[in-house]
Amino acid sequence: MGRGAGACSCRKSGAEMMLGTANPLCAALAAAVSAGKNGGSPKPNYYISRGQILQSVIIFPMLTSKQAPSAGVRWLEVDDTHSGQRLDNFLLATLKGVPRSRIYRLVRTGEVRINKGRRRPDYRLREGDIVRIPPVRTRPADALPRLRPERERELEASVIYEDEALLVLNKPSGMAAHGGSGIRLGAIESLRLARPQARQLELVHRLDRETSGCLMVAKKRSALRRLHEALREGGRRGVDKRYLALVRGVWQQGKQMRVSAPLLRNVRRSGERVVTVADTGKASETLFRPLRGFRDATLVELGLLTGRTHQARVHAAHIGHPIAGDEKYGDADFNRMLRAIGLRRLFLHAASLEFLHPVTREKLRIEAPLPAELQTVLEGLEKSDE
Repeated sequence: MGRGAGACSCRKSGAEMMLGTANPLCAALAAAVSAGKNGGSPKPNYYISRGQILQSVIIFPMLTSKQAPSAGVRWLEVDDTHSGQRLDNFLLATLKGVPRSRIYRLVRTGEVRINKGRRRPDYRLREGDIVRIPPVRTRPADALPRLRPERERELEASVIYEDEALLVLNKPSGMAAHGGSGIRLGAIESLRLARPQARQLELVHRLDRETSGCLMVAKKRSALRRLHEALREGGRRGVDKRYLALVRGVWQQGKQMRVSAPLLRNVRRSGERVVTVADTGKASETLFRPLRGFRDATLVELGLLTGRTHQARVHAAHIGHPIAGDEKYGDADFNRMLRAIGLRRLFLHAASLEFLHPVTREKLRIEAPLPAELQTVLEGLEKSDE
């Protein structure tokens, strides 16, 4: 039978069972549809497929002209091309047009399940995992976000490295790495809209919205897996991420300082995400190296040995050298002094990445120059010190 009103097809061990009392579920569904035909309220059409076990119940509701179809419950088996991918990224690619906030709510409430169990959004899929996808209404194609021409030009101009496996953006401050929390389009969503033919674009890591600099994007699933492995490994085979930051005060900690302070992420009632140093937090390490001193500030290089949320900002504040322009963890008086010489953003820049190429295994070093607005602040400090 087809998928028309009242049509139902069940397959079990290769044999087809026709609609009837032999299958109570099919009979109940047929009765519901029949009731709709005979003057009752309109009912959805139903289609049931069954392999060795009942795999899915797919419901096709009646639609208004402005609604896009909502898929029914689906069970998707993860293949080797998606193995290692984060669950949230997998869902964003599978449920195109569904807001990121809705995706996270589906995971949080348990509507999305892996092998019948709940998982966190950062869970990494494994080959053979069975993902339950609930019915979700998506926006029609003509309602999806469109990329403004000037945003597309800005995005393409920010690409500082690209090959067949990956690309690196010099992300501007103020551009979110991804959408969510009231942000419709982040860097990765904008990049996908600008390059619809590139079907597997995924963030390798993230940067705070206020932070500028190197942001790596994988163009192949295999490259994404290897780069994630490198991020977890650390050391010579890992990813060396270096940042530049302007911090408060004269540096008196020697030529290099290693900060080991566990970080705990909390969410306040307002929904604001805050990270604190706490014994119950995750192990976190940052290397600080002074580069240039001023009367009331120091330009430092930071090497992140782990990749925790707000790590550089919290560790800097923890050792008494908060980063300039940091409204959350910084010093208000220090920020006010720097606003007077033109600082209008967080002075934190992802200056370089060094890693083994995921395909060729050659060592790559990619650098993003310090933005002009931050260079101007350094020049202003020099003049004030004269």
